[in-house]
Amino acid sequence: MKNRFPKILISLICIFFFATLQAQKIQGTVFNINGRPIYKVSIFHGLEKIAETDKNGIFLLQRNYSFPIHLRLEHPHYYLKYVEMEENHQSFKLSPLSTTENLGEIIVTSSDSKNRFSPPIEDDIISIENIPAKRLETFSPIDLVSAINETPGVFVHSGALNTNRITIRGVGSRTLYGTNKIRAYFNGIPITDGGGETVIDMFDPEDLESIQIIKGPKATQYGTNLGGTILLHSKQPRVDESFLKTNLTLGSYGMIKNTISMATASDKWTLNLNYDHLETDGFRENNNYSRKAVLLTSSYNFDSRNELSFLINYVDYWAQIPSSIGRTDFKEDPSQAAFTWKESQGYESNKKIITGLQYTHHFSNSLTNTSSVFYTYLDHYEPRPFDILDELTNGYGARTHFEKDFTLFKKKIRLGLGGEFTQDHYDWGTIENLYQQSNGNGSLEGKLLSDNREKRNNLNVFALANIAFTKKLKGRLGLNFNKTYYRNRDLYNPVENNASGERNFKPIFAPNVNLAYHFTETFSTYFNFSRGFNYPSIEETLTPEGNINPDLGPESGFNYEIGSRLFLLQKRLQLQLNMYLLDIDNLLVAQRLGDDQYVGRNAGKTEHKGLEISISYAQPITKAIHLSSYINAEISDNRFID
Repeated sequence: MKNRFPKILISLICIFFFATLQAQKIQGTVFNINGRPIYKVSIFHGLEKIAETDKNGIFLLQRNYSFPIHLRLEHPHYYLKYVEMEENHQSFKLSPLSTTENLGEIIVTSSDSKNRFSPPIEDDIISIENIPAKRLETFSPIDLVSAINETPGVFVHSGALNTNRITIRGVGSRTLYGTNKIRAYFNGIPITDGGGETVIDMFDPEDLESIQIIKGPKATQYGTNLGGTILLHSKQPRVDESFLKTNLTLGSYGMIKNTISMATASDKWTLNLNYDHLETDGFRENNNYSRKAVLLTSSYNFDSRNELSFLINYVDYWAQIPSSIGRTDFKEDPSQAAFTWKESQGYESNKKIITGLQYTHHFSNSLTNTSSVFYTYLDHYEPRPFDILDELTNGYGARTHFEKDFTLFKKKIRLGLGGEFTQDHYDWGTIENLYQQSNGNGSLEGKLLSDNREKRNNLNVFALANIAFTKKLKGRLGLNFNKTYYRNRDLYNPVENNASGERNFKPIFAPNVNLAYHFTETFSTYFNFSRGFNYPSIEETLTPEGNINPDLGPESGFNYEIGSRLFLLQKRLQLQLNMYLLDIDNLLVAQRLGDDQYVGRNAGKTEHKGLEISISYAQPITKAIHLSSYINAEISDNRFID
């Protein structure tokens, strides 16, 4: 017995040891080039899919494998990668297609992944155009327009650095001097004001990681504007990266631009600080421009379930306005300013602040909430030949978004519920401009012409459901509810001529149906049906007498879209084709009554239809050098029906 006991003990130890090995699961993690986890990466061993990464980028191999294990990592929007797993808990990195393909569609997870502040939206069901930082860097560091203009279906009319108008599929082309009928966000915070106006030219291209454009009213969670949605995302440092750098750019017409960037990041927190200064005399008379901007973003991971992010962006710019000239003057001297604008030395001065606080909490692996509060401030002063406009806007808002993953009738479903509320307090007035009496010194304030206080409320509530009907057929159903309210107080006119009033628009429901079918992992097609709308601004609702027009309503329309995408040559060649039809009723047009005097009318119906084509090819030459070529084309036919 004494001799048998050690043998029994050794046998039990061996059994326990091998049982422990048997129970131990092999685990790995997949990150992107910024050190952030990638969701839903398929792990193949030979021809068999054996695992998929979760929201933290982690995959588990349920079977017993002997090291080394040869695996293939696949994700629809990252380069395919063959790896050799030599040990447990090994990490791998995938390179996104967007690092070399300048214009491409990407895949969306939502805010439930462990990304930093305002991760880019990704979705494999709807078509999204992505303009990465590498594409922006191929243009001048003061040029945000050219990169956007290479996107099929999107066009920016640019009069100056401070005067741009963005149209998407023809929507917004009838807006006279700015951008509306789209909604834009910077790091998840709305930069579209309560009147529907959007200004993106005040953001520094060197600060942007990407620009995402959703064409048409497909972005249920962002308000379903007829034109679409633009999402701007600032650059963030990679994990375990710290740097301090500066860029200096010199150009013609006295242009000088200097940026200073400082950033550091770890697994727990990130800090990014950018300063930008730009000056230029401009090509034309009365065309000087000066901008200073500071951008600060930071985030902190308390643990795997809780993350807090902070953003503040301050912009101070002053820009002279040469305005438009006629053909005769242009042929004589294209650099001259319009006479009255030159005499009044017209300009605009803006001080703008955007700040927000965002908190993400993972209740479980299947339930996540991301909530944010934000504040915007704009002080705008603009002397013009016909008057001087003085504006002050204080905007407040909050946004929340819940996401839940569950299985119903053996179908995987992701349910999203949320809402966004914004309120603007907009004070504006006009002052007489006595520039003709200022002895050549430009604009001079005279008597007060108007004094108004506006309150603008906007509520968006949305519900989304992503459903995997089969392995190849996916759907996304959405419903947006919007309620908008305006109130105007006339503090200038006496009671008998007072233009105070309010407009409480009827609620609007906007459905959204998306279907995507993946024939293979490299070939897919999708269909979209959605409803969109645009409210008139409070200024557009005013009658010539200054009273709110109760008969003026929102524009509304239905969008029909079908598209297809194909990858070839190991996903280095991408072909994408989109066809769309957008019918808009109750079209809002501006009838001009005089200088800076317009009245809005629901005057007709338009039909926007077109074909968009994108072809891109990316070829890595070395690890540091990539060759990219692309062709983007659009054929559109936009016309009045009534």
